Amino acid sequence: MEKSSLQKAIEWANNPVFDSESRREIQDLIDKNETLEIQERFYKDLEFGTGGIRSILGQGINRINTYTIRKATEALCREVLAQKSTAPSICISYDSRRFSLEFAKTAAEVMAAHGIKAYIFDRLNPVALLSYSVRHHQSMAGVMVTASHNPPEYNGYKVFWSDGAQVTPPNDQNIINNYYAITDFGSIKHIAFEDGVKNGLIEWIGLKIEDLYHRDILTSAINPELCHREGSKLKIIYTPIHGAGLVPCSRAFRELGFSDVKIVQEQAQPDGNFPTVKSPNPENPSALALAVALMEKCQGDIVMGSDPDTDRLGVAIKKEGVIHYLSGNQIGILKLHYILTQLKKQNRLSTNSYFVKSIVTTSLLDVIAKSFGVEVYNTLTGFKWICGKMNEIENADPSKQFIFATEESFGYLCHTFARDKDGVSSVTMMAEVALFYKTQGIDLLEALDLIYDQYGFSHESLLSLDYFGIEGQEKISRIMAKFRNFSDNSLLGNKIFEIKDYAQGIEGLPKSNVLGFFFENGDQFYLRPSGTEPKIKFYIMIQEKQGSLAEKKLKATEKTNKLLAYINSEAQKA
Repeated sequence: MEKSSLQKAIEWANNPVFDSESRREIQDLIDKNETLEIQERFYKDLEFGTGGIRSILGQGINRINTYTIRKATEALCREVLAQKSTAPSICISYDSRRFSLEFAKTAAEVMAAHGIKAYIFDRLNPVALLSYSVRHHQSMAGVMVTASHNPPEYNGYKVFWSDGAQVTPPNDQNIINNYYAITDFGSIKHIAFEDGVKNGLIEWIGLKIEDLYHRDILTSAINPELCHREGSKLKIIYTPIHGAGLVPCSRAFRELGFSDVKIVQEQAQPDGNFPTVKSPNPENPSALALAVALMEKCQGDIVMGSDPDTDRLGVAIKKEGVIHYLSGNQIGILKLHYILTQLKKQNRLSTNSYFVKSIVTTSLLDVIAKSFGVEVYNTLTGFKWICGKMNEIENADPSKQFIFATEESFGYLCHTFARDKDGVSSVTMMAEVALFYKTQGIDLLEALDLIYDQYGFSHESLLSLDYFGIEGQEKISRIMAKFRNFSDNSLLGNKIFEIKDYAQGIEGLPKSNVLGFFFENGDQFYLRPSGTEPKIKFYIMIQEKQGSLAEKKLKATEKTNKLLAYINSEAQKA
């Protein structure tokens, strides 16, 4: 018989495996009869999402704490040991979030207890450096302690495999199965961190790996001569938003020739409380507010911001007195078009080249890539699938030229040295694009319009609806069921061409709880529950083919607003 949340809480509060502070936190909830909070913390085990666990910090089986980190690491170690490697190792990195270093050391303690060597960075570093380190050390796996762009009360544990990409089937499911099979926290082996260092099973990663990484990503610049010659003319405002980006991004700018870079000092230093923002997400204009203010003060050309683990890039510019925040799709469009046009100009574009994106990312990118003879691969949402596809292609045909990878949620990869979205090379590539167009006398919005004129106009919008806790999870399930049971042949007057249910495992993709609506006029919209956050996301993609560019933009905005209103209304009813 399944134990109640209260029973599980009482067991936690009385279990000597947990330290006195942990037990006291739960006992206080019991004493105060905090029924709802007890239920939220104990009604289920933490779930592995798109690559690991992520939750609010706190004690309990449904929270991020020392013990759930140990449990996740035990599950990972079992899968690593099952591979029968003669000298298994795992790399660990961490960002600026609360307890990230402590959790990284906790993970190393469990690995060492299993005889698995743990390589751990001696200072916080971005996701891309973790992936790079896994590949450099030829490790069996990697761990990034981060909750990415979530609010300050969150932390998480992202798992990578030996290829440097986030773990994919069958290894991810094996780790998940291992995780749920662990019912006794006292059975998890761990040793003291200092003992692991002394016996050589824990080793700090120093500056050597950082130097190698920066050397390699410099080679991904498309036109380094332009950057070194003219880079000082681009006035960049950069903010790491209290994350891991300050040191690596500053270095990358400097080494490529961008010398006029002003840092938002209020957000420069790592701080897991993220005191200047509600959420450290560069997708949100509010997170870039201080950077925008600095841009206006010093007449800067471009604002760039990265999130705590430095894998996302947000961009803002000012035009005719108005601040414009580029969407993740627009940044991807600018980068891909620039890369392809420059490679073609330099006779460096192979006839055997490819580009990778997620299915919920604008299809205009497909049009651009195919116009250059570049093969396009679409994957499920998340760079675990994008980089999984890269690895698959690389193994099948090493001669194929990788061009670029992107997803609409502000993630980009322009090289093959790492296997996850890379915010460090993303900022330098964005600087290169902005510099190129500045030397042509146009800004990024004008550059986008030129692309739209040539390839057609597309307008994308993302709606995220947050639903927390047990009730929220049930609400999200009802919304998915409501749209899954949609039976009309049109929506808001637009005839539906096809509805794709990716939960059925279609188009050669793994099964995933995603629905796609495809209209005869070329419009699309997708919906999917987030794999890492308590929300459901709706991706709207509008194409307009008739009229002037201004007329197309107006029509697309009107259609988007109608669809957003419809989705909001239907979600409320579910």
